[in-house]
Amino acid sequence: MAKAEWNGVTIAESNHTVIVENNHYFPPESVNAALLQPSTLTSVCGWKGTAHYHSLNVDGAVNKDAAWYYPEPKSAASNIKGHIAFWKGVKVTA
Repeated sequence: MAKAEWNGVTIAESNHTVIVENNHYFPPESVNAALLQPSTLTSVCGWKGTAHYHSLNVDGAVNKDAAWYYPEPKSAASNIKGHIAFWKGVKVTA
């Protein structure tokens, strides 16, 4: 089971993550959406497409742009469509 934690709170937990470039992409239903805040940040990966971001809000502490996902990935990355990955101090264990 893979788990993503930040500030002592579990953000996501799943037995069905997809690992791409050493990042666990969690299915959207395994992520606590109440902890996500919309972000305007995007970035582009040459083979995955345009990533969109969320900030985390855990008990009033904000981790800006700490989660990303590909709502419309390129075909080579279609298996991570909508899945969410984490960085910026979010501890992911498997």
